[in-house]
Amino acid sequence: MRISVVLPAKNEAEGLRKTLPRLARCQPDAEVIVVDDGSTDDTAAVAAEYGARVVQAPYSMGNGAAIKRGARAATGEVLVFMDADGQHDPAHVEALLDRVRAGYDMAVGARDASGQASRGRGAANGFYNRLASWMTGHRIADLTSGFRAVRADRFREFLHLLPNGFSYPTTSTMAFFRSAYPVAYVPIPVGQRIGTSHIRPMRDGIRFLLIIFKIATLYSPLKLFLPATLLFFATGLGYYAYTFLTMGRFTNMSTLLFSASVIIFLIGLVSEQITGLTYLAARGEDEAERQ
Repeated sequence: MRISVVLPAKNEAEGLRKTLPRLARCQPDAEVIVVDDGSTDDTAAVAAEYGARVVQAPYSMGNGAAIKRGARAATGEVLVFMDADGQHDPAHVEALLDRVRAGYDMAVGARDASGQASRGRGAANGFYNRLASWMTGHRIADLTSGFRAVRADRFREFLHLLPNGFSYPTTSTMAFFRSAYPVAYVPIPVGQRIGTSHIRPMRDGIRFLLIIFKIATLYSPLKLFLPATLLFFATGLGYYAYTFLTMGRFTNMSTLLFSASVIIFLIGLVSEQITGLTYLAARGEDEAERQ
């Protein structure tokens, strides 16, 4: 298999000085692409110095945008995505590739608790993992890991779904499960990053919260809308029982709650159909490109 390694990088010159030489030793035949996401340091120069192919953006478009640009530029049959900040050890790339060779369409490097940036981040990622596991019916060991190997043709099917900012791993993982593409998880240790993280807890915490709802509506909307429907219906039924026993009548509030439950359920049904059409369109576009 031809391998392309894509490293999104924004002001990661020091990290690349550590990562690229080790990557060349571990994967000497791989195509290495560094996507310079509007860096203001020597990221592009360092990448070129170590023989990487550099794809530059005139301004910062986000981590997800860098991943998409790298995926389009890559020529390999298998794409390996890893961080340029030194956290991911190139020696573990082969373990991911082994899972792809074994028949999986995506192999993800799963971090343990020691690999999380902070306790807060670890708790948030644990919540995301449990939510995604419930929605997919499969155990998801690390929903947000950016260290993964994927079959290029499969990954490109979902480029239009990926956000330009953070959390392309979340969206791509859910898309693969939705399309019945097998996903494997490989336990890996993670080192300390070089330089400063681009994630801001307050700003990106809200974004990740929104991503939770996006996951639900992207993967299986009824799993989000049906509990809300039942909650409104049960509340309306309980309130009706209370007003009937105390006042002997059916109130407007009960009517409102019952109506809300029906509306939410219908929105969930429509969302389910739209989601199915979205994935069907993605598969159709991919097949057209192959032909």
